[in-house]
Parts: sequence; structure tokens; C-alpha cells
Amino acid sequence: MPLDGKRRFDKSKLPSRHVTVGPERAPHRAFYYAMGMTDEEILQPLVGVATCWNEAAPCNITLARQAQAVKKGVKANGGTPREFTTITVTDGIAMGHQGMKASLVSREVIADSVELTMRGHCYDALVGVAGCDKSLPAMMMAMVRLNVPSIFLYGGSILPGRFKGKDVTILNVFEGVGKHAAGEYSDAELKELECAACPSGGSCGGQFTANTMATVAEAIGLALPYSCSAPAPYESRDALCEAAGQQVMELLAKGIRPRDIVTRKSLENAAAAVAATGGSTNAGLHLPAIAHECGIKFDMDDVGKVFKRTPYIADLQPGGKYVAKDMFDAGGIPVLLKELLDNGLLHGDCMTVTGRTLAESLKNVRFRDDQDVIYRVKKPITKTGGLVVLKGTLAPEGAIVKVAGMANQTFSGPARCFDCEEDAFEAVIKGKVKAGDVVVIRYEGARGGPGMREMLSTTSAIYGKGLGESVALVTDGRFSGATRGFCIGHVGPEAAVGGPIGLLKNGDKIVIDAVKGRIDVDLSPAELERRRKAWKPRRHDYQSGAIWKYAQTVGPAHKGAVTHPGGKAETHVYAEI
Repeated sequence: MPLDGKRRFDKSKLPSRHVTVGPERAPHRAFYYAMGMTDEEILQPLVGVATCWNEAAPCNITLARQAQAVKKGVKANGGTPREFTTITVTDGIAMGHQGMKASLVSREVIADSVELTMRGHCYDALVGVAGCDKSLPAMMMAMVRLNVPSIFLYGGSILPGRFKGKDVTILNVFEGVGKHAAGEYSDAELKELECAACPSGGSCGGQFTANTMATVAEAIGLALPYSCSAPAPYESRDALCEAAGQQVMELLAKGIRPRDIVTRKSLENAAAAVAATGGSTNAGLHLPAIAHECGIKFDMDDVGKVFKRTPYIADLQPGGKYVAKDMFDAGGIPVLLKELLDNGLLHGDCMTVTGRTLAESLKNVRFRDDQDVIYRVKKPITKTGGLVVLKGTLAPEGAIVKVAGMANQTFSGPARCFDCEEDAFEAVIKGKVKAGDVVVIRYEGARGGPGMREMLSTTSAIYGKGLGESVALVTDGRFSGATRGFCIGHVGPEAAVGGPIGLLKNGDKIVIDAVKGRIDVDLSPAELERRRKAWKPRRHDYQSGAIWKYAQTVGPAHKGAVTHPGGKAETHVYAEI
């Protein structure tokens, strides 16, 4: 759209009037003058440019540079950008130890901190730039919670590494630990792999949680087309970031807000994109959480219904063979969305941050026949999506499994029960888990962990030990988007509140059927009730601090593991203060 740097916005209805207009705001303006702002800049709309920049991991290291391009776009189109940062917990580094308990908690902290910064300073619009897993849904949650005109920006994916003539990602390093323990890799080979796997800035390269939620951002309409596809090191990202800064001002001028974009239909579009790409099981948590912020019921059952009717058409790791860069080279997320839309699998009438509907935004996108990353819907990899929601006597509230790339979708075997991930990991590495076992890791749920840890270290060790096709894993915790194999997470109710997973004993037969959507334990209702009466709650080790506070308010996984009443309980929306 043409820029109008001289545009004048009516501040009488914008939040920033509370800190910039009238004689009583002289002290507030004094602070702005102290930062070198002009009268014109103070009178323009104030746009929050929020990033999760830090030096914790490559996912976040490029975000500060991208924020500068966003600010340039905001300035060019009549706005005054105000940059601020928030935290991230980077899952790859938090993985496999107690630090992972902070990961899902960080989603709430990020959303809350963005909300508080916006509220405290009365910013009129928001561009949120995120890299690592939880920061993506957290930014989107903040946007729909605040409901000021907003655009989401993904920092971009890492480039693939090369090891022994093949592309590799961080998943290969996690699995390399198991191969090293099995004697398949020497010390030198493992060292070579860890040095080669991550050659640039950017988020993990497969269709793991970050790239899954980046796909969600375009599908749900909160991100500009192609902005979530371009890898982090590409200079083209600067133009995409600048365009986002410009476009948020257009949204402000037109009064288009996140809740005009995030609707029941657009949430279904997002779930379809996850299923079509064989994305992360964590989407089963994050989509209900985003919906919750604007008062829409869209729980794991609703997500599962979309999964069931959507074909799996993108051959991406961990179930497939390609990485995010390959997806970009094949035409990016818009090609995937257009193929789904043309086959009646998306709602084309949903509004997006382009100011146009999804169908209008994708009108000129063409499928490329010179690639084999994205398949045609009529010739899919599989006819149903890459994820399945399960229910049964072991998970009355539900559970979730990624079936992308799995030839066999049924499994039964005796339970091997562990009350924390560390014990399960040690058993795998020491060869104490055998083919046919169902490894059960419990007391890792959102309330009982607390924090609902991911189990990538254990699942990768299982693959590295050569047991990937012959062992199942069941947990009330989560899995990384990089997890592959018969791994069932989010089992609810969780063990900490007396769910059936907490009543299991070694040797109990567990039956999993992802075709029928069932997960059961071969125990009579009477036996389960007898064990329930004998069960006693466990006391976890987090009795103060942020993780304790999280455990007091977090809800069940099938509703998104959220920590506040959400949009249905609102008496006001920030955008209308």
C-alpha cells in the first residue's frame, strides 16, 4: 500500500492519549524529550516493537537486527516505534534437565510481560518478533489479549548443517547421544556432528515447534505472507520486517484488530496447516491457549477434529526428509496454504493482517511442480493429518501423538513406569528398556512437574539406541516438535491430580491405536477405582518462586495449560481504554 508519512491519526481514541496529550501529561512528555523524541513523534501513534532477543541461543540472536527494520517501516508510515524486549527459555538448552520446567512457564511470562509493557506505556499497536518455541504462541497470545492492531514476525529458521554428506539439524545431535551410547558414534564423530549441526542464527530447522507455530502465524492470519518462511540469515528478511512495520500502521488506520483475524474459522485454518505439515504436538497446547485469550472455545478435541480431516502433504522433518529452508525454496508457506485452500480445506474468507482475506492474499500463488517438498492434496503422503488426538481409559481428557512418517500406528506392551524423565533417560542409556516396552514418564504435567517438560532427550536416546520402532513412550508431559516415534504426550488428567497415568504399575498392559484414536490400559474399572482410593498426591520440589506460582493456577493440557480466565471473563479490552 502507498505510504503516507504525513498521515494524522485521531489520538482521542488511542491508548497513547493517556501519556502524550494535555497539560497534565507534561511530566510524561518530559521523559520522551529526554530520549530525543520530537513533538511530532510524541503526537504520532506509539507502536510497541517487542522482541525476544537474547544471547541464549541462535533462535533469538538475529531478532535485534530485525527489530531495527521493523522500526524503519513504522517511522515511514506515520508511527513512532518503541522497542522493548522480553525473555525466552530456549528449549534446546533447557532440554533433558530441570531447566525444561521453565519452558512452558515462559510462554505465560512472555505474554504477561508484553501485556504489562503495552498497558503501562499505553502503546497503540504492536509488532512482535519471536524466535524460539514458546515465544511464538506467547506473542500471538499477547496480541489477541490486548487487541490493538498487531503483526507477528518470526525471526526465521536456521540453515541446515552438513554431516557425512547429509543435511542435519539439532535433532541429529540429540539422537547422536544415543548412537554414541550404543557405540555407533565415536567421541570424535559426536564432536564433529555437534560442531556442524547449527551453522547459522535462526530457530531449529525441521518442522519442530518453532516452525510449526510460524506456519500457524501465516495460516491464522497474524503474519504477512512469506514472512515466516525466509531463513533467519537471509537479508530478504529485512524487507519483510520493514513491510510489517509499515503494514501495522495501515491496520491502525483501518481499525483491523487481532480479534477480527483470530476467529473459530482461522483457528481451524491454523490446525489444518499443522496437520498438513506433520507439525509439533505442542500446537495442541498453543492453539487452545490463543483461542482462550479471545474467549473462543477451541480445545484439544476441536484441534483433533481438524487433524483428522486434513491430509499430510509436506514432507518435513522429523517425520519426513526436508527442512524449513527446503520449504522456502519450494515456494514457502503460501504454497502449502493455497493447495489446502484450493481443495476446500481452509476457510478463505478469514481476514488477515494484509487487510485482505486469506483467499485474496493467496490469489496469485501458484503451485510449483519442480519440487517434492509439498505434495498435492489429491496425492498426499497420507490421507489424514500428521497428528492424532487419542482418548481412552488411560487418557479420559485426551492425549496427542505425531504419526507423520510412522508406518505402524498401533502398539501394545507392558508399562515401564518412571516418575521423572531423568530416571527414564538413564534406563534407556543403560539398556534397561527393551523392545516391546511402553515407557511411562509421569508427574511431568503442567501442575505436577511443574511445567510440563519435553522429553526429547529420552525419545532421541531411544532412537539412538535403535529402539525407535519397537518402543512406545507415554507421558503427561510434552514432546519436542523434533520428537519422532510412537510418543504420546499431554495425557490427561495428569498424574499429579490423580489421573489414570498415575495409577499404573510396571507390567500393566497399555494398548495404543492411533487409527481409532484410542489409548487404554487393560485394567477393569473396579481395579482402577481401587488404585485411585489408595493413591496419594506427591509433593514436588518447587515450593516457592515462579514455577510454584505457575503450578497454583495452571489448567489442564487439553484446554491449553492456561493460567487465567481468558477473554470470556473480561470486563474491558486494553485497546479500548
